Amino acid sequence: MAASVRVTGTARLKERLQDLPDQIKDSVVEAVKESAEAVRDDVKRNVPVDTRGGDSHHLKDAVDIRFREGGLVADVGWFGPENSYATYVEFGTRRRPAQPSLYPALERERSRFAARLTEEVRRALR
Repeated sequence: MAASVRVTGTARLKERLQDLPDQIKDSVVEAVKESAEAVRDDVKRNVPVDTRGGDSHHLKDAVDIRFREGGLVADVGWFGPENSYATYVEFGTRRRPAQPSLYPALERERSRFAARLTEEVRRALR
């Protein structure tokens, strides 16, 4: 199981976007892209790095973005079985405390997304 964050509620947004000009649709996709990149970059800055040797930057280097549904959905996290331990780092285990980086990054970006979206739509309307 890989660790990732998924934003839901896009079905209603997609319905409404169908009635909008392509420029507006493109601006929404751009805002999603910028927010996903911001979350990814925040995670890279804050994910714990094991300095005891080995591949100490693996989670930092492996955090990725996957876009779906024409760019309206972005999954940010660690994908693939080689990154399954990211879940244990994020949430902890009985023996190791949680060291979250993905969910705090998402929460920090959540408050910025509306401003990003507004700015991209305004730019498209100019």
